Amino acid sequence: MTEDPMTTLRRLRSSIDNIDASLVYLLAERFKATKQVGYLKAEHGMPASDPAREEQQVARLRRLAEEADLDPAFAEKWFNFVVAEVIHHHTEAADSR
Repeated sequence: MTEDPMTTLRRLRSSIDNIDASLVYLLAERFKATKQVGYLKAEHGMPASDPAREEQQVARLRRLAEEADLDPAFAEKWFNFVVAEVIHHHTEAADSR
């Protein structure tokens, strides 16, 4: 017996909502860690950005995206968006010292 389309839609949307909630909490944890990195960099006069590290991460995330059947270009755009915010936080940490 097949599931009613509206029941299927509600089930799928519920799953999406759970995934979105998980992503928000994971991003919050990521930013907690990068905030600590920002304080460390500020304390020791290190630059807010690390282009070599970012390049390595982009390559790594593109490979992971391919393995996960996700568009690597999308993964790179997401990473660049997140890194821009991280650098902003790091710059603020350095300016507050």
